[in-house]
Amino acid sequence: MEKTYQPEQIETRWYERWEADNRFAPSGQGTPFSIMIPPPNVTGSLHMGHAFQDTIMDTLTRWKRMQGNNTLWQVGTDHAGIATQMLVERKIAAEEGKTRHDLGREAFIDKVWEWKHESGGHITRQLRRMGASVDWSRERFTMDDGFYKAVQEVFVRLHEEKLIYRGKRLVNWDPTLHTAISDLEVENKEQQGSFWHFRYPLADGVKTNDGKDYLVVATTRPETLLGDTGVAVNPEDERYASLVGKFIELPLVGRRIPVVADEHADMEKGSGCVKITPAHDFNDYEVGKRQNHLLINVFSKNATILEQAEIFDLKGQPQPDEDASLPAKYAGLDRFEARKQIVADMDALGLLEQVEAVNNTLPYGDRSGDVIEPLLTDQWFVAVESLAKPAIEAVENGDIQFVPKNYENMYFAWMRDLQDWCISRQLWWGHRIPAWYDEEGNVYVARTEIEARQKHELGPDVTLTQDEDVLDTWFSSGLWTFGTLGWPEETPELATFHPSSVLVTGFDIIFFWVARMIMMTLKFTKQVPFKTVYVHGLVRDGQGQKMSKSKGNVLDPIDLIDGITLEELLEKRTGNMMQPKQAKAIAKATKEEFKDGIEAHGTDALRFTFLSQATTGRDIKFDMSRLDGYRNFCNKLWNASRYVLMNAEGEDCGTGGEEVELSLADRWIISQLQKTEAQVTRAMEEYRFDHASQALYEFVWNEYCDWYLELSKPVLWDENATAEAKRGTRRTLVRVLEAILRLAHPMMPYITEEIWQRVSPLAGVYMGENASIMLQAWPEADESKIDDQASLDIEWLKGVIIAVRNIRAEMNIAPGKPLDVLLAKGKPEDAERLESNRRFLSKLAKLESVTWLENPDDAPLSATQLVGDMEVLVPMADLIDKDAEIARLSKEIEKQDKLIGGIEKKLGNDGFIAKAPVAVVDKERGKLAEFQATRQLLEEQKAKIEAL
Repeated sequence: MEKTYQPEQIETRWYERWEADNRFAPSGQGTPFSIMIPPPNVTGSLHMGHAFQDTIMDTLTRWKRMQGNNTLWQVGTDHAGIATQMLVERKIAAEEGKTRHDLGREAFIDKVWEWKHESGGHITRQLRRMGASVDWSRERFTMDDGFYKAVQEVFVRLHEEKLIYRGKRLVNWDPTLHTAISDLEVENKEQQGSFWHFRYPLADGVKTNDGKDYLVVATTRPETLLGDTGVAVNPEDERYASLVGKFIELPLVGRRIPVVADEHADMEKGSGCVKITPAHDFNDYEVGKRQNHLLINVFSKNATILEQAEIFDLKGQPQPDEDASLPAKYAGLDRFEARKQIVADMDALGLLEQVEAVNNTLPYGDRSGDVIEPLLTDQWFVAVESLAKPAIEAVENGDIQFVPKNYENMYFAWMRDLQDWCISRQLWWGHRIPAWYDEEGNVYVARTEIEARQKHELGPDVTLTQDEDVLDTWFSSGLWTFGTLGWPEETPELATFHPSSVLVTGFDIIFFWVARMIMMTLKFTKQVPFKTVYVHGLVRDGQGQKMSKSKGNVLDPIDLIDGITLEELLEKRTGNMMQPKQAKAIAKATKEEFKDGIEAHGTDALRFTFLSQATTGRDIKFDMSRLDGYRNFCNKLWNASRYVLMNAEGEDCGTGGEEVELSLADRWIISQLQKTEAQVTRAMEEYRFDHASQALYEFVWNEYCDWYLELSKPVLWDENATAEAKRGTRRTLVRVLEAILRLAHPMMPYITEEIWQRVSPLAGVYMGENASIMLQAWPEADESKIDDQASLDIEWLKGVIIAVRNIRAEMNIAPGKPLDVLLAKGKPEDAERLESNRRFLSKLAKLESVTWLENPDDAPLSATQLVGDMEVLVPMADLIDKDAEIARLSKEIEKQDKLIGGIEKKLGNDGFIAKAPVAVVDKERGKLAEFQATRQLLEEQKAKIEAL
């Protein structure tokens, strides 16, 4: 093995080897276990959330594969309708100076497929870097032919059952992209806004209780005034009870609109009167339904004011007899320009009562960056009520279990308050809706145009045009668990691997994806899509902030693996920022956090860091210091393996059935291994990857490396040790290491494979040139090998060694100086342990002699530590210069006093406390506590020496 651990030299080599050897395909043997990857966007790059999630899935998959399961991790990517269309549109504009409309739909789709074949595999290459053992031979794409067939089939069947319908409803509309978007694609941002209070004149001479001829309503969107259909007051509000049923004359428009009683009006908020605009606000739409109002749309799809309003009833039927006139001066104005003009005009009419500054939230499209507008449009919807009932029951009766269980409450809360699902998008890229229209607007839903004609007996003289819209990507991804396995065909894969075993997902898409998969899968397969939903938290930065490009705190997992210079990191974070002030602030923060850039850590260290932080919480603060620590853990395992190989290769390791002699240390480490195997397995079964990784870490670092390897040296390096004893220790060294590698493999696949190839022949488990640790058996604990007495004896031995080391440190005695040690006041078993372990004690504690003292009163002046009731004594005569050591410690105490005094002075300054950031003050208080603790320790050491 190389002297130093260099992950970049082994990772790519091993992944290519695994893939070439088809290691990731199902074995065809054992109990089926399957996971479906949440399909990442084909346009995407691996972000920290992907890397975290993929680490968990791969750990589960590798673990189950080693347990002998017939394992499938199904891989695939999502066609990402909006993101892909935007990307290709920009590419065409930059390269050809054309729009998609210049090309036409068919030519544009060809360009998208061309881009997909050339550049759409970036994220799958990054998946390989993370060590994902997905079955690449079965890779799917949500626009591939087989999946398209499944999507069409589901749409047609749901339409036949009247569970899919077309209607005019209010949706999130992106005025830039000209499409409806889902709630998940809406980013709500807080901002400083205005609340305009307008006077709405009462009609017919009606007046309020206090004699006013108007009502005051307040709005953050004055431009929607043109579409008002009423003013609501609370039915319990006595101030306005006499006005219910009376009318308002809508300013600027002249439309008579009623005053209605509705609980939506909050008596405590503003005047208690609320304007109702059902065609432009989701809450108002519900009020409009309760009050049987018309829907008056005043916006175009560009979010400009229409020349004439579009008026519909609640069923979406046009109302041509209604007055649709709007003031001509606003026609064609952008909504925000119209806002300014309307406010000015209301002010000029004396109808602007006040303008109030408020903090409010605005919805933005996460792709376009434009403000989202609730807009009345013709869309396709899924009626979800009948689909939701069995989906709720599947979780209630335990067919599907959430881990952690509390996420069931989130699921139920949403499922019991479902709205019909808008599934159409006004895009070109995606699954085109399988519906055709004749010239009279009649719609025919079928799998193909030929089927539509046959089904409805349409002759060749009837012209049919396919619906221009495509399906929401959540619709197609809702079929993921069964569509990827060949449905609607009854394939062997579907029979074997469905339902899948577990879904690994973030809590933020329980509504958008998890719930919809459950509804769709139960409907079409009569099975649940998965038996367990493991819900993990979201990866945030070290301060708990969401990672975002605008905040400049994004970490790229590949940069953590390979390393990145500070200059490259700055370019990544600030290179495309339009605002110099923001870029400067981000650059400053980045330089403070990453002074020298980010060093290479390798995939295994990153994976282990993720697993160590896979707690049950909703937020995961990614900790760079942990990543550094687990890179050190990889180094520790590498160096330990080199020690084992140096002492075992070419030597008799007792794997041929020869007689061996196991030392106390051998029996102890074998016993501890059984406990660790049981602990890790239990944690994995409970999805507590943090507990599993911690148990492995503690065993490898603290027990195997720090203690057992040291305890092996007195046997292996002692000329007087028997051949049987050496053989027993070598066998224990290699077999425990080999088991460690298997135990660690699901978490750290690369380093374990590399070392295992060298260690396995020595452990007697090597199975030829093409052998891989991936296919070895998962370690199972053997209770018969648990030796509690060995554990007690080793703890005693460790206690004595640590006691001697503590005395060396306290008394400033050189680590290599041989000491004479006395043991006193112990029990008979302590004396027996001493006789059994002299060799270990002498070597590891660097002792000249160790003596059992029958009469404690005979002990000379000594430094003392306790191990249980037993005293460990180190006589001080001739070991230290007492006066010199007291002088040294006094000088150190004086130094600490100066440091303490300086910080106490700073913290006593009221100006500093008032002006300094809280984090700075807390840091100073932390330093003070640290200096005070150090001073206390020095005082204790000084007192001990003065007492000698």
